[in-house]
Amino acid sequence: MQEKSALVLDGRGVIRVSGGDRNSFLQGIVSADVEKITQDRSGWSAFLTPQGKFLHEFFLCADGDSLLIDCEAARLADLKRRLSLYRLRSKVTIEDCSDNIAVAAFYGAGALAALELAVEPGHTTGFGSGRIFVDPRLAELGARAVLARQSAADEVAASGFSPGSQSSYDRLRISLGIPDGSRDMEVEKSTLLENGFDELGGVDWQKGCFLGQELTARTKYRALIKKRLLPVTLQGPPPVPGTAIVADGREVGVMRSSVEGLGLALLRLDKLESTSMAAGDCPLRPEIPDWVRIEKKI
Repeated sequence: MQEKSALVLDGRGVIRVSGGDRNSFLQGIVSADVEKITQDRSGWSAFLTPQGKFLHEFFLCADGDSLLIDCEAARLADLKRRLSLYRLRSKVTIEDCSDNIAVAAFYGAGALAALELAVEPGHTTGFGSGRIFVDPRLAELGARAVLARQSAADEVAASGFSPGSQSSYDRLRISLGIPDGSRDMEVEKSTLLENGFDELGGVDWQKGCFLGQELTARTKYRALIKKRLLPVTLQGPPPVPGTAIVADGREVGVMRSSVEGLGLALLRLDKLESTSMAAGDCPLRPEIPDWVRIEKKI
């Protein structure tokens, strides 16, 4: 396990959704149950096309009378635009507050205990200038905080955690098999269930309809999942994301993000036992994290 570390995540932005209809507005759009997002509970969710394909993933955190959306900074404008298209007569305000709010990550051995957080995904409490919550996907990922941007770096430095880095945080995330937005999921092509949203709590099956719900549910209940995003151990130079993975002369998957000998790859489930997988000149071996539910394990 990595040492206890923390950093401000420069690649994340924040959208604030406020107004009396904020919950009902988002409830019909996103994959998580927004009614379960409270001052004590944060969540992970996605915005899909009507055909059930991935557009955006993000975290939802209650902040007083608003909901904060922790999302990819580079794609924030697109998410804000898409949300605005569905606002219609809803009493909501959707604003980019990235200039005022930053996202930080706290991770590594003993991180949650040091922050006095329960080892429970989504557990949320106040912290410094903002809110902090256990990563809703897996508690092993540590915690995330939404903080006042002007003081975020100082608050992270004063936490007693060692200075973290994007590469060390990525290494933890990748080792656990967790996707990071459009780095690991193809926009308008990927599906939630290929990328672990079911097991990781990113989709709620009891909440009712949301954009793309029908096709997502059909994929689950008809057992149509034939590929999964999984960690891979790399035995050579890291392949460029998008590099085809070949086994026994046939394409069996595609590389996603990677760091320091580890990567994520979307792989065909019927080929996981192959011993000759390679992405270009890099041999690789798939791993199956304990949280992943598939019928056959290596």
